[in-house]
Amino acid sequence: MVQSGGCSANDSREVFKKHIEKRVRSLPEIDGLSKETVLSSWMAKFDAIYRGEEDPRKQQARMTASAASELILSKEQLYEMFQNILGIKKFEHQLLYNACQLDNPDEQAAQIRRELDGRLQMAEQIAKERKFPKFVSKEMENMYIEELKSSVNLLMANLESMPVSKGGSEFKLQKLKRSHNTSIIDMGEENENQLSKSDVVLSFSLEVVIMEVQGLKSLAPNRIVYCTMEVEGGEKLQTDQAEASKPTWGTQGDFTTTHALPAVKVKLFTESTGVLALEDKELGRVVLHPTPNSPKQSEWHKMTVSKNCPDQDLKIKLAVRMDKPQNMKHSGYLWAIGKNVWKRWKKRFFVLVQVSQYTFAMCSYREKKAEPQELLQLDGYTVDYTDPQPGLEGGRAFFNAVKEGDTVIFASDDEQDRILWVQAMYRATGQSHKPVPPTQVQKLNAKGGNVPQLDAPISQFYADRAQKHGMDEFISSNPCNFDHASLFEMVQRLTLDHRLNDSYSCLGWFSPGQVFVLDEYCARNGVRGCHRHLCYLRDLLERAENGAMIDPTLLHYSFAFCASHVHGNRPDGIGTVTVDEKERFEEIKERLRLLLENQITHFRYCFPFGRPEGALKATLSLLERVLMKDIVTPVPQEEVKTVIRKCLEQAALVNYTRLSEYAKIEGKKREMYEHPVFCLASQVMDLTIQNQKDAENVGRLVTPAKKLEDTIRLAELVIEVLQQNEEHHAEAFAWWSDLMVEHAETFLSLFAVDMDAALEVQPPDTWDSFPLFQLLNDSLRSDYNLCNGKFHKHLQDLFAPLVVRYVDLMESSIAQSIHRGFERESWEPVKSLTSNLPNVNLPNVNLPKVPNLPVNIPLGIPQMPSFSAPSWMAAIYDSDNGSGTSEDLFWKLDALQTFIRDLHWPEEEFGKHLEQRLKLMASDMIESCVKRTRIAFEVKLQKTSRSTDFRVPQSICTMFNVMVDAKAQSTKLCSMEMGQEHQYHSKIDELIEETVKEMITLLVAKFVTILEGVLAKLSRYDEGTLFSSFLSFTVKAASKYVDVPKPGMDVADAYVTFVRHSQDVLRDKVNEEMYIERLFDQWYTSSMNVVCTWLTDRMDLQLHIYQLKTLIRIVKKTYRDFRLQGVLDSTLNSKTYETIRNRLTVEEATASVSEGGGLQGITMKDSDEEDEEDD
Repeated sequence: MVQSGGCSANDSREVFKKHIEKRVRSLPEIDGLSKETVLSSWMAKFDAIYRGEEDPRKQQARMTASAASELILSKEQLYEMFQNILGIKKFEHQLLYNACQLDNPDEQAAQIRRELDGRLQMAEQIAKERKFPKFVSKEMENMYIEELKSSVNLLMANLESMPVSKGGSEFKLQKLKRSHNTSIIDMGEENENQLSKSDVVLSFSLEVVIMEVQGLKSLAPNRIVYCTMEVEGGEKLQTDQAEASKPTWGTQGDFTTTHALPAVKVKLFTESTGVLALEDKELGRVVLHPTPNSPKQSEWHKMTVSKNCPDQDLKIKLAVRMDKPQNMKHSGYLWAIGKNVWKRWKKRFFVLVQVSQYTFAMCSYREKKAEPQELLQLDGYTVDYTDPQPGLEGGRAFFNAVKEGDTVIFASDDEQDRILWVQAMYRATGQSHKPVPPTQVQKLNAKGGNVPQLDAPISQFYADRAQKHGMDEFISSNPCNFDHASLFEMVQRLTLDHRLNDSYSCLGWFSPGQVFVLDEYCARNGVRGCHRHLCYLRDLLERAENGAMIDPTLLHYSFAFCASHVHGNRPDGIGTVTVDEKERFEEIKERLRLLLENQITHFRYCFPFGRPEGALKATLSLLERVLMKDIVTPVPQEEVKTVIRKCLEQAALVNYTRLSEYAKIEGKKREMYEHPVFCLASQVMDLTIQNQKDAENVGRLVTPAKKLEDTIRLAELVIEVLQQNEEHHAEAFAWWSDLMVEHAETFLSLFAVDMDAALEVQPPDTWDSFPLFQLLNDSLRSDYNLCNGKFHKHLQDLFAPLVVRYVDLMESSIAQSIHRGFERESWEPVKSLTSNLPNVNLPNVNLPKVPNLPVNIPLGIPQMPSFSAPSWMAAIYDSDNGSGTSEDLFWKLDALQTFIRDLHWPEEEFGKHLEQRLKLMASDMIESCVKRTRIAFEVKLQKTSRSTDFRVPQSICTMFNVMVDAKAQSTKLCSMEMGQEHQYHSKIDELIEETVKEMITLLVAKFVTILEGVLAKLSRYDEGTLFSSFLSFTVKAASKYVDVPKPGMDVADAYVTFVRHSQDVLRDKVNEEMYIERLFDQWYTSSMNVVCTWLTDRMDLQLHIYQLKTLIRIVKKTYRDFRLQGVLDSTLNSKTYETIRNRLTVEEATASVSEGGGLQGITMKDSDEEDEEDD
């Protein structure tokens, strides 16, 4: 990016900002820290790195200097720029500048007129000698001459349209045909363009400054004096008043006049003291006739006084400054004689007047006259130095103006004045011959050219210095004699090199100042526009082929101009086309086509990050234009599509080759390059790869795991390249989006070769390649164009057997783990399975760890996969009483389903098949778990005690919790999406419900058995039995002597304790409230039924006192405890309970009458006065 010059500092900043913004936006929100703040901090850091240790103020100054080339530059700045471009030294430029009088606008305008006149003569010479360039058509020869003349006439018209001065003459010539080779001018044309005296109007500004007066001796010191000043024909001005003792003023008067020789009158007055005086007294006067060449400083002038004035020696100090108007090029006194004008040899005041850019007149003026007395229009005249003419007295230095049929001789009083006059008239006539003063050359040569003479002009002095340094050849050369086409080609090439090497990212565009100079060169020297653009195109192509970034829009402009010219479809009409131009155009067209195809092939590296903005789109547009056979007929879209398709096919190979090379380099230097890839091209070019032999040796040592790791890394880079193409280049290929899809498929097919090779060497039944599938599949399925494309289908075909094999082995291993787990199951509760399992390191691609099966699995009996729940699964199961086998089973099923689900299998049919199979597997596994738990539950109950010493073991609660977990997991693991035919979880739910019912029934039966044991003990006290009579007698006899314990209370207390403990254990350890409620309801109902049955069997017998007391305590405590456990009143107050309560109440009444308080406070009545010690 940097070396090509295609991206500015702002481009780099925008690319960095875009990437940082994308990453910052993807971060989660942070309280107290906005994302805008983070983004601003990153950009501030970037700016600080870009500046380095440089002072920000210096940075701003540097940026200002680098952007100065984009501004409109002054002449001095343009001179300096092109001195650097052309390699001209400073003193050489200064010599040329002074010798060619580049600071003299009149000289430069005259030079332009001479050059244009020379170009017209050259055109006429070409037409005369028939020395035409070789054109594609013979008819273009005459057209070529017309083109030359029209271009010159256009410049003449442009020059003529420029005003000479503000407020100057409005006289303009419509069209001038300037040629010194024409015969006598037709009188009609001459009269049409003839100047009149009224056309030559001059306006002069005069400044008259009166300083002081000397010689006032006759006036009293306190007398008032003042001066007046006036220009003949104008207004009169007066100074301030002053005393005669100090007559100083310093007053300035400004006047405007049209007189070339005005008369300025200054008078000195004193105030009259006489009563009858009407006017002030004039003391003296002075009359001056200034010219623009008169001295500007103040001088003393003797005043003219009247005869009777006592002060005859009056002097006045004043300055008269007469400004030269812009259209007056020279003035002064000359002797002149001509054939048609100035027919007498006489000294006159002459003014060289410029009426327009092409019209000059030599005018003679008299004093106090606005219009010239006579004038000579200088069109067609040639001025030169001449020797003194015999018979003409007056004047010392002679020169003449010659035209066919007329000669005007001029003479000045000194050599210096003659040289100035000849130079001024030489500029005005536009002649090609340059007059050289012979006497001046002799004098300068006599002195060795070191000391200029007093009458030598300064331009001659600089010309001599230039000759000394060998530059007189350039000064005296005729521009019309040079091959400006080749010269311009060199200047443009050097200018382009200078432009591309400055600090501004120009993309080949010239700066405004450079364009201005090149335009002026072409227009002034007649460089053909097609030649200019062909040379420009060739230079731009050379730079672009060498790696420089050239704006395709710029190439398009130049190519379109050349194409319209060559094909004769220019907007300004058909022009001449040379054979050389056509051949060069065809050559450049072919080079341009190859360049554009190469750029499209390397679009990622020629236009990184889509920069310069819009360049790739412009390149595609230009390619379409280049493929056109002519300027009018559009190229068929299929042809353009074929070319672009070929380029993008090659681009896929180029991109993948560079990408794979970069991946190898990155693998070798991973410690140095851990950052993401932003631009592959420069890094690939900067780094080198080991030679082929070393690469082969290393390749033989690469392990399958290393190959797979490299392939995954390469896949990440492939995905990143596709994302960058979509983000930065897809918009440019919007018209050919289908070709970009083909390009992506081709690119992926190249990667598929390396991917297949890496997967082939992987050991069988290993699953480390699944992250590769998930990485690629997640990227492809989110891409509308690539989803289920060629590569995507290949990827599915490659991994589908692997997924099926993995699921098969997992099913076998999970089934085996259930069998072995339940055989060794201790049914001890686990707080959380994950708290006892090691953490698993996840892959770098943020995928769940894929369970690995041992490689040496016998085909007959699959083994348990050696994998454990990772730490991220801890939050899934928060139960604290599951068994190890069930928890392990549920996690494995969930991990397997999560893994398969996270694969996001793109093919809907196979995806549904996998889901259905996993749901069926989960259903079968959970069913097996439930049945094994049911069997273990029954076996566990059979081994427990049947007395009141029975305590509900923890394992029983764990088995209930297994059922709870199974029910919860079945909904998650066995349910299909809505609308599916198979709902496996409904079958499992029914099995779980039936199993839970059976487990509750078995447990309640166990509780009932214990109650029946208690009632069996009470049966020994039945009325009429031998044991009852004996027991009653013994107790009564013994109670007279000792405190005998109350029989039956121990049995009741033991049973109540058993019930309460069992309730607490079940309530605390079983995690499903609904199961507890159902268990307690059934337990309570069954208990009451057993008691009721026992009492019913003794309907005809009276209960023994101890039977009564025990039953009352058991029934009453049972009722209260189950009520506290939440059993509903409708269940508590059942008919069975009412029957028991009524029977025990009747028995209690009978016993109280017969025994006389033998119940000892035990009663069925609800009372707050409970026997605390019984509780």
